[in-house]
Amino acid sequence: MNDDEILLSNLDKIHTTKMGIDRIKRNLGLDTKDVVEWCKDKIKLPNCSIIKKGKNYYATIDDCVITVNSYSYTIITAHKTKTK
Repeated sequence: MNDDEILLSNLDKIHTTKMGIDRIKRNLGLDTKDVVEWCKDKIKLPNCSIIKKGKNYYATIDDCVITVNSYSYTIITAHKTKTK
């Protein structure tokens, strides 16, 4: 399996911490009740680009990057991509 297939097959394991929820909401300007589901929905989209660097997956979709630890499947952070 390649990196995106591994992450997609483990979507049910994805979670984050209370601090992670606050950080993701702040960084992306989200006003959603379930940040984890929002992230999972983004990762599932067919145009989401998933790469693994070191111990993390980086899922890039629309104008944001979602960082997921590859061992614990914890969403570490998410941020908007920098525009030039």
